[in-house]
Amino acid sequence: MENESLFRLLQQLITLPQETEWVEFKKDNTEPENIGEYLSALSNSATLHDKQTAYLIWGIDDQSHNIIGTKFKPKQKKINSEELENWLAIQLQPRIDFKIYEFTNNGKDIVLFEIPRATYIPIAFKGVEYIRVGSYKKKLKDFPEKERQLWSLFDRQPFEKGVALQNVTADEVLAKINYPSYFELTNQNLPDHKQGILERLAAENIINIKPSNYYDITQLGAILFAKRLTDFNRLGRKAVRVIIYSGNNRINTQREELFDKGYAVGFEEIIKFINSQLPQNEEIRQALRQNIKIYPEIAIRELVANAIIHQDFNMTGVSSTIEIFSDRMEIRNPGEPLVDTMRFIDLPPQSRNEDLAAFMRRINICEERGIGIDKVINSVEICQLPAPEFNVKSKHTEAILFTYRELKDMDKRDRIRACYQHACLRFVCREQMTNESLRRRFAIAEKNYSMASRIIADTINEGLIKPYDLENKSRKHAKYVPFWA
Repeated sequence: MENESLFRLLQQLITLPQETEWVEFKKDNTEPENIGEYLSALSNSATLHDKQTAYLIWGIDDQSHNIIGTKFKPKQKKINSEELENWLAIQLQPRIDFKIYEFTNNGKDIVLFEIPRATYIPIAFKGVEYIRVGSYKKKLKDFPEKERQLWSLFDRQPFEKGVALQNVTADEVLAKINYPSYFELTNQNLPDHKQGILERLAAENIINIKPSNYYDITQLGAILFAKRLTDFNRLGRKAVRVIIYSGNNRINTQREELFDKGYAVGFEEIIKFINSQLPQNEEIRQALRQNIKIYPEIAIRELVANAIIHQDFNMTGVSSTIEIFSDRMEIRNPGEPLVDTMRFIDLPPQSRNEDLAAFMRRINICEERGIGIDKVINSVEICQLPAPEFNVKSKHTEAILFTYRELKDMDKRDRIRACYQHACLRFVCREQMTNESLRRRFAIAEKNYSMASRIIADTINEGLIKPYDLENKSRKHAKYVPFWA
């Protein structure tokens, strides 16, 4: 935060009532344990009062709110040779990305801690959760009504409604938000004056208009249209990473790119870069030409879009990542899916970030609700690639696309996964899988129908598919559906 923004913020805060539960003014109490407890209390109280940020400030008289200055130098203070800021961060669970600012106002030193609100569970210091009650700091467990209210708010506050940058001028909004891209992507004419632009951005919830000609840039606005995500402290680590390796492991990194633009602005650039790094397909079958990439573009687009849209933004310090190996592409995002990975094909996706998802669909970055993964599976089958794999690992969701392998080179797990996905795809198209349809999926000659029968039997044994008609005893004309049908 620049000095001018700090001065404006300080003036706004000192005009607040004395018992504001998301702001605490101090003269000289710099005891580390006390600071840690206040970080917990203020973060939790900010959520209760629907504030994006809380503040702990030294150099202000807590009664008169006069600026008196402080001798506190938090960036120089150490706890057993450990810096205070790092010591506090380690003691807070879950960790929050608080910021410390030291500046001078009218010749008097001020220290300001900027504290983000608790987002999905109460913030605890050394295992104890605190809250503000009037002007007092209390243990949250002693106020069960506030605790219940806090938990109910966690269920209602979406990421997109939060504020990424507050108290900025109109010129700062236009400098940090790629507003021409917004108008281009939404097929609107660019207004010929600044106020018209700002009003349109506000109507889209990209910014919030505040009194005295100041603005807040929302999380939605920044994550979609930031010129640089690193301009927004807590979103800087949400830039998409693409890593290319020279083999089938992570030993030798060939290239790494970080895409620092907002997702709506930079999505096509990400896809273009990925495609530029993929080798051309050798002729796999007569129907494929040499200039076709090794993965269908629709699959790449949909899976990258899903990783961006469905990530858990509450997981700090991690971002959506695409890793390209010689034999596969792994697309990973923070957060576990809200839908079982086995039901990705038939169930509509559920997103933590509905406003983000809706906007990305609106500008045609991803498919309409519920058909994106269907198109991924269909495109993979057309190219006769191994079935994609969907996993949940260490609170991350992972989708893997594989390069072409002949059926003889696929292991049993690959074949079963492909058979199950084929049955799901047929079912959502109101058809049933048959031996014949599975042969087409794997390019198995009719005379080798028994090979398809073995794959079907293995998939039944795994409990992933079942006969469509239990009374039909003819294996030749048997039909199959997914286990959940």
